[in-house]
This record gives sequence, C-alpha cells and structure tokens, in this order.
Amino acid sequence: MQTEFLQSSHKFFLYYKTLAEKAMLQLEEHELLLDLHGANSVAIIVQHMVGNMISRWQNFPSNDGENPNRNRDEEFSLQLRTRAEIMQHWEHGWREVFAALKRLEQISLLETTTIRGEEITAIEAVQRQIAHYAHHVGQIVFIAKMQRGEHWQSLSIPKGGSSAFNAAMLEKSTR
Repeated sequence: MQTEFLQSSHKFFLYYKTLAEKAMLQLEEHELLLDLHGANSVAIIVQHMVGNMISRWQNFPSNDGENPNRNRDEEFSLQLRTRAEIMQHWEHGWREVFAALKRLEQISLLETTTIRGEEITAIEAVQRQIAHYAHHVGQIVFIAKMQRGEHWQSLSIPKGGSSAFNAAMLEKSTR
C-alpha cells in the first residue's frame, strides 16, 4: 500500500507542477511579474511555493518542516526578475519534493515528523503539501487566465467541449 500511495502522490505532484508550467508558458515574461489588484504575482507565488518546498522537504522527515533558515516573509518580496530565474527556482523546489518522495520509499509512512512543532505522520505531511501546492497552482492558473483573457488556451476541457471530451474518453476506454 505504501508504494501505491507514493506513486499516486508523485502523480499528483507532477500533475500540479505541469499544470502550473502550462499556465506560465502562456504568459509573457513581464506578465509573470505583474501584481494584479494587490494579488501576488506568479513570480511571488513561485517564490513562496519553492521556499515552502525547500523548508518542508529538505531533510524530510527527520527535521521540522519549518526550517529555521527560512524567511517566509521574504518570499513575498519580488526577487526573481526573469522567466529563466523563475523556472530555475521552480525546478529546484520540485527536485526537493521528488527526492523526498524517493526517500520515503525506505521508511514507514506512519513515521512522525513535525511542522512548526506540530507532530504529524509522513502520510499527513505529503497530503498536506499536495493540497497546499494545488491551492497555489490554482492561483497561478487563475492569474494567467485573467491576464491572457481571450488569448487563454484552456488547460482542461474548453467551454462547450464537455460532450466531445466525454465521448472521446468513452471511446478510448472501450478499446
């Protein structure tokens, strides 16, 4: 069961990583830095997610997930200025996530870890991070969609395309 959970978790993390990347690819470089009506820019959301990834996953599960070297408040001050910097930072964070999942193959998912001193199981920590990253990826997708307007290319089923999508899925499953 542990193997299946870790494979499923990897699949979800990869799905959300890819979804955000597809949204970011639709933006011009300057749009990644735009602060819309007081909302965080995509670059700031990436900074925050990566700060969280490094803090939570480096040395997981032996160290507290809130690394004392982390400066969370600084994550909300724009530091990344180019698409290349943003994507390099993004990849660094995801390498930490996937490396930690690999390490989890060697320990019990019922082993405990802490986040800000709160004791939780490794399985709870993984689920917590999937939810956290899904939340922020949703923000990235929404911001990108608002910025692109009529030029937005749907990342899922486009409006009015449900029937065709369902038919294609049904045909695919009956082969």
